[in-house]
Amino acid sequence: MTTLRENEFHLLGALAKADDIVGVAALAAELALDQSLVMAAGTSLVEAGLAEMQEQSYEELRLGDVGRELAGSALPERVIIVGLDKAGGSATIKDLPGVTGLDQKIVGQSLRFLTGKNWAQKSGPVIELTDAGRAALGEKSADELLIAHLAQVEAATSEDLARAGVDGAAGLALLSGRKGVVKVKERTRRSLRASAAGREAAREAVLRPEVNQLTSDMLADGTWQDVDFRPYDMGAETEPVYPGKEHPFRRVLEQTRRVFLEMGFSEIVSPFVESSFWDFDALFQPQDHPARDMQDTFYMHRPENCGLPDDELLQAVRRTHEDGGDTGSVGWCYKWSQELAAKPVLRTHTTACTIRALAADPKPPQKVFTVGKVFRRETVDYKHLPVFYQVDGIIIDEEASFASLLGTLEAFYRKMGFDKFQFRPAFFPYTEPSVEIFVYLDEKKDWVEMGGAGVFRPEVTEPLGCHVPVLAWGLGLERLAMFRYGLKDIRQIYISDLTWLKEAKLCR
Repeated sequence: MTTLRENEFHLLGALAKADDIVGVAALAAELALDQSLVMAAGTSLVEAGLAEMQEQSYEELRLGDVGRELAGSALPERVIIVGLDKAGGSATIKDLPGVTGLDQKIVGQSLRFLTGKNWAQKSGPVIELTDAGRAALGEKSADELLIAHLAQVEAATSEDLARAGVDGAAGLALLSGRKGVVKVKERTRRSLRASAAGREAAREAVLRPEVNQLTSDMLADGTWQDVDFRPYDMGAETEPVYPGKEHPFRRVLEQTRRVFLEMGFSEIVSPFVESSFWDFDALFQPQDHPARDMQDTFYMHRPENCGLPDDELLQAVRRTHEDGGDTGSVGWCYKWSQELAAKPVLRTHTTACTIRALAADPKPPQKVFTVGKVFRRETVDYKHLPVFYQVDGIIIDEEASFASLLGTLEAFYRKMGFDKFQFRPAFFPYTEPSVEIFVYLDEKKDWVEMGGAGVFRPEVTEPLGCHVPVLAWGLGLERLAMFRYGLKDIRQIYISDLTWLKEAKLCR
């Protein structure tokens, strides 16, 4: 005779009556139980050999924010072919906004989808409607059908779409490159069936009462001996709870600060608007270096000039640029301009902060770091932003060596959760020797560059009054956050994607 708890007893009875395997959702509806309770009872029956469980992975599709907007209107490429048809079959790209009522930017973004569907072809500045485009005027494409169907249901699987006559794979293929239209999530469907032993046990199974708590009456009459106390199932599936928490990237920033503080560093800060002197000249970067051009750097109109340090330091840096000064170098062999050095810029790296700290107190020993925003005229794409965060640091010490620099960086990345490292030779204008830091990502099965480091050249340190080795590094933090959270696009860090913000793990 088999004694079972209440949920197990009723579940086994339902499975014994069924001719085939039954989904957990259907069992929950039949027994009027929450799916988590059915799963808990089913797991117990499986462990006892009275039931068998099958798991099947599937994809669930639902509309994203962009998809919900598109669901209420026609796709831009459809608006374009309708406009082309009314215009006699062709129009120039310049005229399309007037023909279609669409913004010029949207027209430009839609051309690849228009030609990708072969609805139109581009001949110089002219867009011509194709035969396929004319045929499409009276028939919706697979991506339009997919969006329209998902707008009517909360979510759908490929089987649901097939039953509705929608080609989900073709629709997703056409939507490739359109972010935020359809979200695809991996789900797991679980089903149960009674085993041979379970069907036999169901004939003689006895229901053993199960209670939540012990009462005084049960102690008095002894019935506590004839019941089971319901255990807490810490592994049972429940509705997800999303507590309030810091933004994932903020957690990366704070962990970076904490790691360097734990390693004995002091944190420093400096302004976003910096003089070219501290951003470039003090780092022995020549005034004709390409990075100082307007196309690479944000220069400020106001103020027109920045204050410069005292004349003694200014002249030491000038001499180093022109002829090497007292450093033993030949310098850059050009006439240095104090006017260019006073030009204000949005700092292009946080090394401007650490070089200020070195000039303020060049005496060893010292370890300082800074975390902050930097600004560059970058074209926005999946791995570049015009505003991003860096962590810079320096170690000033008579005994400092290249080996201790590599050890410090390895300790930092180990504390940030990485295990495999490579240091590859590199070139930077103000460090020698120099390296780029690479970490190995198991997910990518590849080495990924994370930042640069090196030993400051004498042309940097000696004009500032420092005559001992100075180890320096500059590391990007957005890339580190991308790999930690499995993001493929750096812009995802700053987009308000509530699903990602809720589901991002608090720890790794």
